[in-house]
Formats: sequence, C-alpha cells, structure tokens
Amino acid sequence: MPTRRGAAADAVVVGAGVNGLVAANLLADAGWDVVVCEAEDTPGGACRSAEVAAPGFGTDLFSAFYPFAAGSPALRGLALEDHGLRWCHAPLVLAHPTADGRCALLSTDLAETTDSLADFAAPDAAAWQAQADLWGRIREPLLEGLLAVPFPPVRAGLRLARTLGTADALRFARFAVLPVRRFAAEEFAGAGAGLLLAGCALHTDLAPESAGSALVGWLLAMLGQDVGFPVPRGGAGRLTGALVDRLRARGGVLRTGTRVDAVAVSAGRARGVRLADGTLLAARRAVLADVDAVALYRSLVAAEHLPPRLLTDLGRFHWDSATFKINWALAGPIPWADPRVRRAGTVHLGGTLDDLTAMSAQLARGLIPADPLLVLGQMTTADPTRSPAGTESAWAYFHLPQRPRGDAGAAGGAPVTGRWDDADVARLVDRVERRLEAAAPGFTALIAGRDVQSPARLEAMDPALRGGAIGGGTAGLHQQLVFRPVPGLGRPETPIPGLYLASMSAHPGGGAHGGPGAMAARAALRAAGPTGPLRRRALAAAHRRIYAGPNESRSASETVRATRPNAAS
Repeated sequence: MPTRRGAAADAVVVGAGVNGLVAANLLADAGWDVVVCEAEDTPGGACRSAEVAAPGFGTDLFSAFYPFAAGSPALRGLALEDHGLRWCHAPLVLAHPTADGRCALLSTDLAETTDSLADFAAPDAAAWQAQADLWGRIREPLLEGLLAVPFPPVRAGLRLARTLGTADALRFARFAVLPVRRFAAEEFAGAGAGLLLAGCALHTDLAPESAGSALVGWLLAMLGQDVGFPVPRGGAGRLTGALVDRLRARGGVLRTGTRVDAVAVSAGRARGVRLADGTLLAARRAVLADVDAVALYRSLVAAEHLPPRLLTDLGRFHWDSATFKINWALAGPIPWADPRVRRAGTVHLGGTLDDLTAMSAQLARGLIPADPLLVLGQMTTADPTRSPAGTESAWAYFHLPQRPRGDAGAAGGAPVTGRWDDADVARLVDRVERRLEAAAPGFTALIAGRDVQSPARLEAMDPALRGGAIGGGTAGLHQQLVFRPVPGLGRPETPIPGLYLASMSAHPGGGAHGGPGAMAARAALRAAGPTGPLRRRALAAAHRRIYAGPNESRSASETVRATRPNAAS
C-alpha cells in the first residue's frame, strides 16, 4: 500500500491502555502535541468494563481492583478525581478462609487485620504491626523508586537508604529477594500472614518458593492495608475515561479504530508510525509504544533496524501464566459459609500454603491445576452501582499453563485439553462452580447470567494479553529490572533513538499503576532537553556494548528465522 503523509505531532503514542494514556498526559502537560493511536474502537486496553453477564450487571473485563493505581505516584499526580474518577471500597479488602473455620483478613483497619492473624498465632498481631510500621516509613521513596522514575532510581534509592540506614537497608535488600514461604517462616508464628502474602504474590505468576515473591506479596498487602483494593465507581472504564478526559482537556488527540502497522525508522531514528491505511503519521520528537515487547520488536519495527542479539534475546522472553476468568450475574450476595467473607471485595480460595505450593508445582510442570487459587471479586460489595440492589456482580479467575501438557484435575473424567473449545470451557466452569458451591452453599442457585473469558478469548479481546497472560511477561526475578524485557538497561529507551517501550513489558511490569508509561514519557522529555545529546550518545554507547557479541556477524533476518518465537514461555 503506498504511503501517504498525514499530520505530524511532537509525539505519537501507540496504544491507549493505562500506560499509553499516562504517557500521553505527561507529555501534554509539558506542552507537547500528542496523538494516541488505538487499534480498538474503545480505549483502555485491559482497563475496560461492560455488561456481559446480564443486562444491568457491570463487569470489569480484565483488571478490576486498583491498589497500585491508588498508590502510584504517576497516577496520583494526574489528579484524575478532577475528571470524574471516584474510588469505592468494600468493607474488607481481602479474605482468605481456611478449611478449619479460620479466616485471614486484610483490612484498612489495622486492628481488624491483626486480630484475624492472632487467631492463627497470638504473636502475629505484633509481627504484622511491625511490617505496617516499616511500610509507613519507606512507602514514599519505595513507590517512587519502583513506579515513577526510570531505572536506576538514584534519588529515590538514596532517600530509601537514608530512611532505613545502612544496616536495615542491607536487611531490606535481603528481604526483597526472599521467597514468600521463607519470609513467612522467619517473621510469623502462624499460617494466616503467610496466606495473605502468598495469595497476593500469586496475583502474578510467583510461587511461594519463587525468589522475590515476598516483596511482591508484601507490597500488594501493604498497599491493601494502606489504600485498600479500591474500584472506580461505575466500572474500570471510568479510570480510562478520566485519563482520556484529562488528555483531551490538555489538547491531546485520541484516535480510536486506528491500527499502527509499523514504526517508521529512517537515518537510524524513529520518525513516526505508518497506519493501516498507509498514512505516515510523523513524530517530531518521540514514538512511545504501549504494546508488548514481542509485538514491538517482531511486528512494528523492521528487523534490519534492530541489533541481532536483541532479537535473539527476545526469543527467550517469558510470558506469565495464562488466565481463565468467569463473570457472573448473581440474584443475591454470595452465601459464604463464613460470614466474614461476605464483606470482602477480594476473596482468595486456595487452601493452605502447602496447597498453593502444590498448585504452583503443577503449573510449572505444564499441568492444569487440580485446585487452583481462585481470586474472586465481589464487585457490588465494593461498588453498589455495579448491579441492581440485592444482587451481586462477581467474577473469579485462576492461572493456567500457557501450553498445557495435561490436566491434574481430571480425576478420571474427561481432561481439559488446552484448546479452549466449548468442552474445555464447560469442564472448567463446572469445576470452579462446584468448588464455590462447597464454600458458599446455594451459590449455583443464584446464577442469573454467566460470561466466560478463556485464555484465547482474553487475547482476542486485547491482543496484548498473549495467551491470556495479564502481566505483560513473568514477574520472575529473571525478567525484572535490567532483565525486562530482555537483558539491557531496564529503561524505556530502545536501541532506536526516539522510540520508547511504554508497556507492561518494560520495567516495572504489570499492574494498573502507569509506571512504564510515566517512565517512558519522562525519558522522552529528558532526551528533548538540554542534556539530550549527551544522553543519546551515552545510551547509544551502552546499547552497542550490551548487544555486541557472537551474533554480530549474523544478519537480523537470519536471527529472526533461527529464533523460535516465545521459546521460553
């Protein structure tokens, strides 16, 4: 198709997910002309809502509870409340019931949390209080360093080190790489705190024995203790709507139904994007890509513009687990056997820590788990506008292998194959609803409508969710910081000047916090500032050194052919 020259902007943002919209807002705040191109007819990416289970029952199609959004410096700084965003909270943040009748609770009322943990072991009330005190001391520099500024977070890191002191900083660094099982054994006498932390870590693909799972679980639990697991009043789409409204108020342009086919590169620099209709949309200063790393480097950028070694590394890109999600319209609140669970916005049904380990081992072996951790959302409990009075809009999701090799839960019946056809969907829905019926007798009688999002359907609804992966790539330590998305600088700048990776595939990874978008925008602004030429030379030298090596003599096209896509997923 011949290329036609279209309008030009200072920056073109590819993708209108949370990260793309955060980046666009920050650039617009700096006075840049910004155009956001979104292939879908509706912006938001994995932050959208609709009535899919039954009329009048609002469902968050992908992400739903937003502790990272409420705590993120990047999003807090945008004052989205001025553009209609309102947060709602369930009476309890999180509940993890156990078979012996106890229940680990997470509440914004610290005493309610510690009282529940004391039911498992009396000393754990004080132990959890100590963790909350630590969070209160380091919250601001930690969140700034993780979610707001490009890597390495020098100023935030120094603030964190000064706050902790040398001795405690060393101990915090050790904690940051601990598995959650080990951390729970060191700090708590009973099982309740470990269940809260491990369940939170398993919102990602980190098993209780995974390095770094303690920090991830602790961070999510402490955010829940602090800001809760809030939801936007009226649905996840309201968060997207506030970002879009703010962008337009500052002169930014959002073009939906506008697919980008390629990043235009000439003279070694990103110059804009080529749209599906052949139009060239020029970018005077920067192109920011809120797309996954594989899509950017394998589809949008021609191989001859990339270092062959980067493409080789990309063949090792590790996607996170697949996801299976069921949405329900319920004629009444879920009749939990434990009445405390009825007050929680988020519920974890996963048994003991050993049960979570067994499930994670099955996932690691490529098996569909027999008893997966169910993360369940009671949306009307959190936001009464989600469904008619006296009813409940609810969902549950769980993780599956990207490429199942068997079904640990078949138990002599027909196994789930991983084709995600009608038979697979029916078997998994039945398995989940029988489990919920056991925990909440009468649950199935309340089902007035149901909508199912298999891994294949999740990807069809949002191509960024590859194989149903909702984290933009594994949260494993081997693909974080300078290893995300491939070994490099851990920064949004790519080896192509003027092109920035602004998606969950970049540091700091998944979650609706806007961190990758904010970091990409700030990197683009600095590159356009007085020190820009020096920064560009330093980055170019660093990229040459990182991607030089044994593959230099191979052509990029040879590397692409030799590299099996998504080999390690």
